[in-house]
Order: sequence, then structure tokens, then C-alpha cells
Amino acid sequence: MAKLLIRDLAQAVSPAGTEAPLRGREAMRAVDVVEDAFVLCDEGRIVSVGSMRDLLPLEGDVEEVDGSGCAAIPGLVDCHTHAVFAGSRAQEFELRAGGATYEELHAAGGGILSTVRATRAAGEEGLRDALAVHRGWMLASGTTTFEAKSGYGLDHDTELAMLRVVKDAGGVPTWLGAHAVPPEFPNADAYLDFALAEVLPEAAKLAEAADVFVERGAFDAAQARRYLEACRDAGLRLRLHADQFTEAGGVALALELDAVSVDHLEATGDEGARALASSDVAAVLLPVAALVLGRPMPPARTLVDEGAIVALATDFNPGSAFCESLPLVSALACTQMSMSPAEALAACTVNAAHVLGRGDRIGRLAPGYVADIVLLDASDWRYLAYHLGGNHVAQVIQGGVATA
Repeated sequence: MAKLLIRDLAQAVSPAGTEAPLRGREAMRAVDVVEDAFVLCDEGRIVSVGSMRDLLPLEGDVEEVDGSGCAAIPGLVDCHTHAVFAGSRAQEFELRAGGATYEELHAAGGGILSTVRATRAAGEEGLRDALAVHRGWMLASGTTTFEAKSGYGLDHDTELAMLRVVKDAGGVPTWLGAHAVPPEFPNADAYLDFALAEVLPEAAKLAEAADVFVERGAFDAAQARRYLEACRDAGLRLRLHADQFTEAGGVALALELDAVSVDHLEATGDEGARALASSDVAAVLLPVAALVLGRPMPPARTLVDEGAIVALATDFNPGSAFCESLPLVSALACTQMSMSPAEALAACTVNAAHVLGRGDRIGRLAPGYVADIVLLDASDWRYLAYHLGGNHVAQVIQGGVATA
């Protein structure tokens, strides 16, 4: 592999320092900005970042990318998606626009369960094709590393197929075996009996983490504890969907079990936010889902100011967050949750990488980090969040190779 030189950049921008995760207003707002910059990569890693005036002559084969007028930022990291699914929920979108609630649709057999039916019917190759399309959308929006969950199979074969598809696509697979109760089981406990006995042993060989939906109509805290403890014993890292609609004990459970993250938090009050801030459990905020479902935004400002580990993600899914764009998430973070552009950048690079266990090697433009780089078609990096709905991604470098 030849060296890669991205030259004549208007800016090269990265969250400052080497620590991961970043906590608190001061750390999350610290940004290193190099004007008239270059980024030099070799063997898929960043070798140096600096000013063009300091660039020394290079020997050997060098591929050059003209970065004139562009700002370079780290490749974005989407640490919470449901990107493997089949079918469409456009009809539900129309019904919801007419006043139907998410919970009403779910209770009527729609919502998650409608996607389960389509996903089971697609087969592994159909899911592979669907993820390829979705992955292309994410990459075009600057996402170089993505997590994706199962949870739309809720049976043996489809759950494992989903995890294989994610892993084969280079994503980070999470077993969301406790997403909903499929209709063939009489209750949540009976379904968990099946999932833990029949699916977990093989899922643990494919997934990196396990996730559970702690919410009214899904799984309560006691059921979630049983599921997560079994997953932890099988070697999986623990994550939770919690406080999306109600405070149902998910935050306390996440703290009790030393989970990696608790995600959503639209219903989290001050006490829960302060508890998270005093822990090492990351708060993964999903503003698109809050916007689409008309929910309050998660308490980002309180979480950041109190010192919590705060990450941002799309929650890309066919129902409540049909959105693959982390730039749009960053804009919502700034306009709806009072985060600064620098805090948003840190939350979907360094801190998101930390949630995925990769904070030491992705999420920064710094020597030794994987050469995942996004060139923005703008001379100011803040356009990432500033242009609402605009896509300023001019080029994506993944592992030192130009991909888009």
C-alpha cells in the first residue's frame, strides 16, 4: 500500500488530546485545528498531521489527494443503529403523521413486529443486500465505523444471520435478542427461556455486545437483568435501550451491571442524569428518534456539564429513526440539545468509538490512529452541524483508502 498524502487542506480538525472517553464541557469542547494542513497516512494508519509549511519531501510511492478548500475531520462513528432490516414502514409513518402513537402501532402488531415479519422473510442474502445499501448511505454521510444490532429476527436462524451479515460487512455486531416478544411466545419470560438457551451460545461467538429494550410493553428490569447477566457470563459487553418513554429502571440496572452504555434517555430525569455522570456508563443520545416520535430531547446539557460520557448516534431504523446521517444528528444536538459543535464532534467520534471499545484507535486525526478521514466540502469544519440537512461530505478515506 502506497503512502497517502492529503494536502493543502483548509483545516485538519480533531478532538484534542489522547484520552478516551472525553468527559465534561472543557474536555469535549477542546479541538485541535491546523490551518493549511496535510494528513499523511501509511499502511492504513495516520503518520502525521501538520501545516503544509512543515511538510518534508516524501520518498517512495505516494498517492496524493488534493484537499484544497476542504476541512478534514475524523471518520464518524455510529455506535447505535438497527441497519439490518427488510421491508418498509412508510405506511406506519403515514399513520403516525395522522396521530397514531408508536406504542399504539406496536400494540396493534405493527412497529418492531412488522419489521420482524419482513426480515424473517428476506433470508440471509436479502439481509446482506439490504445492509449493503444502508452501509452505502452511511458511508456517503461520513460514517466510517458502524455498529448494528440484531433484534428483527427474534428466532434462531434470523438473529444469527443478522449478526453474520453485520460482521461480514465490517460492522460491530450487537445481539439485541431482547428487542420485543415475538407472537409465537405467550410472554416475555417464555421467549427469554428460548433465546438464552437456543440463541445466546451461538450469538456470543458472533456479537461483541448484547442489548435489551427496557420499556413498558417490551422487557421489565427484572427480565432485562436475567438476560444481561446471562449475556455477560457468555462474554458479551452489555448495553441497554432505556428511558425512551418511561423511567422503567433501566438506568439503575445499567449502573448495577456496569454496562457499557444506556441509550435513548428521552425520559431521564435529573436524578438519573446525575447518576450516569458519576459512573462509567456512557449515555448514547438519539435525537432523531426523539424528533420523529415527538418525545422530549435527552438531557444532553445536564449530562455533559455533570461529566457524563456522552455519545451521539443515529438509531438508524425503519420505524422511529429512518436516518443514516450523523451530520444531521450533530445539527440536532446543537440546535435541540444545546450542545456545541465541538461537543457534537467529540460525541460522534472519540466517545462513540469508546462505546464500541475502539477509543484507542479510531475517532481522532492523530499519529497511530486508523486512517479514517472525512473531507468536508467546506473550509470550516463546523459546517458538519451548521448546514441542517446539507451533505458536505466530499470524500471519505477508510483505512487509508478513498472509498467515496
